[in-house]
Amino acid sequence: MSEGQERSPQERNPFEITRHEVLYEGRVFTVIRDEVRHESGYEAVREVVVHDGGAVVVAVDADDRVLLVRQFRYPLATHILELPAGKLSPDEDPLDCAQRELREETGVTARRWETLTAMLSTPGFCTEELFIYLALELEDGEQALEEGEESIEVQRLPLHEAIALCANGSIRDGKTVTGLFLAALRLGLISHVP
Repeated sequence: MSEGQERSPQERNPFEITRHEVLYEGRVFTVIRDEVRHESGYEAVREVVVHDGGAVVVAVDADDRVLLVRQFRYPLATHILELPAGKLSPDEDPLDCAQRELREETGVTARRWETLTAMLSTPGFCTEELFIYLALELEDGEQALEEGEESIEVQRLPLHEAIALCANGSIRDGKTVTGLFLAALRLGLISHVP
């Protein structure tokens, strides 16, 4: 396997699970604790957050402005600026989720969709995979916020300004930083990452 190459899902796992325990089952994720033995003989404990994943949307209008949402994130006890995104339902197609979340959070729909990437948010302890899409040819509509999302504010920023906010640390959300840079590369707005 070359440097940077991902392992295939069929690759043999060098760990044998000797004990498996579900510590917590919640609405958003499950936490498991596995006692494992590596093929070399050492034993360890692995705690894993099992998450269904999510979809993320980089919606860019005809004037190269990106739609961002400002919302309060309870774990951080503050508002952050991020891309529209949402949790996948079990067996949900990621593109369907992305289209739904864009419409609900911003009221916007898009006629053109492109896959940017799928990223692992924190693979050291979490199974969450995020599917990031570029949405183009936007049409404005009405927000359809879910209960608890009433405080979401939609902001349109020139994509180059949003990139600058990532570079200066004002936007620190990983999926947002990744999505914004990949969209700017795809659209030819940046030719390399400094």
